[in-house]
Amino acid sequence: MRKLLPLLNTNPHGGGRSALTCRYRCGDACFHEVPNTSDNEYVGDVIASALSRRSMMRAAAVVTVAAAAGGAVVAQGAAPAAATPGHGHGTTSDGARGLRFAPVAPNKDDKVTVPAGYEQSVVIRWGEPILRGAPAFDPDNQTARAQAGQFGYNNDFLSLLPLRGEHGRQVLVANHEYTDEILMFKGYDPANPTREQVEVAWAAHGLSVVVVQEHHRSGKLTPVTRHPLNRRLTATSEFKLTGPAAGSDLVKTSSDPTGTRVLGTLNNCAGGTTPWGTTLHGEENFNQYFANGSSATDKRYGIGSAATERKWERFDKRFDVAQEPNEPHRHGWVVELDPYDPQSTPRKRTALGRFKHEAAQPRLTDDGRPVVYMGDDERFDYFYKFVSSKRMKEGSSRAAREHNLTLLDEGTLYVAKLTGDSPQDIDGTGKLPNDGEFDGSGQWIPLATGDVSHVPGMTAEEVYVFTRLAGDKVGATKMDRPEDVEPSPRSGRVYVALTNNTDRGKPGKAGADEANPRNLNKHGQILELAEHWDDPAGDGFAWRLFLVAGDPDDPATYFAGYPKEKVSPISCPDNVAFDPHGNLWISTDGSQLGSHDGLFGVATRGERRGELKQFLTVPAGAETCGPIIQDRRVIVAVQHPGEIDGASVEKPASVWPDGPGKIVRPSVVAVWRKDGCDIGV
Repeated sequence: MRKLLPLLNTNPHGGGRSALTCRYRCGDACFHEVPNTSDNEYVGDVIASALSRRSMMRAAAVVTVAAAAGGAVVAQGAAPAAATPGHGHGTTSDGARGLRFAPVAPNKDDKVTVPAGYEQSVVIRWGEPILRGAPAFDPDNQTARAQAGQFGYNNDFLSLLPLRGEHGRQVLVANHEYTDEILMFKGYDPANPTREQVEVAWAAHGLSVVVVQEHHRSGKLTPVTRHPLNRRLTATSEFKLTGPAAGSDLVKTSSDPTGTRVLGTLNNCAGGTTPWGTTLHGEENFNQYFANGSSATDKRYGIGSAATERKWERFDKRFDVAQEPNEPHRHGWVVELDPYDPQSTPRKRTALGRFKHEAAQPRLTDDGRPVVYMGDDERFDYFYKFVSSKRMKEGSSRAAREHNLTLLDEGTLYVAKLTGDSPQDIDGTGKLPNDGEFDGSGQWIPLATGDVSHVPGMTAEEVYVFTRLAGDKVGATKMDRPEDVEPSPRSGRVYVALTNNTDRGKPGKAGADEANPRNLNKHGQILELAEHWDDPAGDGFAWRLFLVAGDPDDPATYFAGYPKEKVSPISCPDNVAFDPHGNLWISTDGSQLGSHDGLFGVATRGERRGELKQFLTVPAGAETCGPIIQDRRVIVAVQHPGEIDGASVEKPASVWPDGPGKIVRPSVVAVWRKDGCDIGV
């Protein structure tokens, strides 16, 4: 038997992540107490209890999710067909349609590695000018004014939208999650940042909209500078609060007594693209930007009581909770942007609740109402959905667009409670339940509808502003950092990336229940959910473990029943997306398997369900974000390359993307087949 793959390290910084990443991305969340101290059930425990059983049964059946109310989630099927050799070392291009490429082997190369027969190029780098009048990037002479017209830092979520009337052009929208000043400025002193450095960082946060041009003879994309749709939104841009919490006393500040106008969007992680042509952007680890909090002002969101890492509170009182206690309440929302209207004010949608939004991805009910699925990226926090009370209007007329921009302001916000079918058999060891099956049901618990609260002891405004507390009160199920969520456009099944939770099962922390799997879970898993009768507006669902990440040679891993010797190793699933063939693509964040992070494709149906293959890896210190899978192009955001402990501008830990002697720059990358054919066919 092969030895298990070596662990990258055993530090507590979010799986395989460096301390530097934890400092700047999430404010060292792993070193703080878990905000959720409720006694609600824990979703990882149910999955863990089934792992040993699933490992033994992995060749027995192909599993599919039933969409019937209260029905079993898994159905028996034919045995899997032959696949590529294990652990990504094969050269065959056999596989599920869309996944017919030779998988990339795990590696630690300081580059983007792609399969044989594929090419790549950088689409856009941090600092490249996109607005009229913006200068070329000069790392030695950065200014806030220049950065406000340039592509932002640490690109994460990506959306690529059509541009009618301009042949070969599309609109690229990108999140810029956070800044790492140590890797941005020479001689940076974390204890004493200058005003200019702080204002550059403000301008490097937020969102970018940039039109890109396709190349006829390859898969390259190049920015169209000065295009009228190009736009930058930063930590000082104006945003509008809308929905039931807008105007509440809980969101009013001295600079905004109306409680409707907010400066800036912070820590935008993943997101979503709506059927009506807008983009959604989740504000995640917003708490780290605010100083001098207290138990009275924190309300379970992790706001520190001392100075912040970046010291922004020295330069703007809105980041000092002692002076502006409501300012944090104006962040942690889902932002909706109309990329086709550069004059529009983006909206923060309070009806979708306030928490650490990793993503927000909608689907439509049969009668045209949007349903948005959302994860709260924190250890032991919850999974949500919002069901709009309004129907989408078809078409691109002004009336239709104006109507559709109100869809996410009225509806019902729900939180998920998951239940296993054999609770009496769960002892926390991963022992197979006596019924020989691992399945369960779920309930969507309503929290608020408009100005009506469904949570005893909380007003509707309190539910929206302190959504985590509402989830605690109604007994929502604790989960292992629910990050990106993606409904399948083909099956309607909903896939939830649970990245990891190394606190699971520790003394004083949540133990096993039947809704989730492993103690000290460092590799993560993916859940598959089916709404009853495939009705996304319904109040119940069935759920099934789809993938439990880790070394395939580890018995505590599972790949939807597919033979584990024929899959690539994967750790810490983060962002997810679908390709045109219905395969789920997974980007990782913090792999603990001795390899750099990467992008993987996995079949979700048919004989090859569970066949998982690695498509690319990213450079040293980097994270793979924002995957977009088109017919002939794969696009990823390479975030925080070179973000390794001890690194700085003067001592870079990576030379990507421009080689030695150049500053390391987060960038967007496109990959395509050399022969011009479709990806993976």
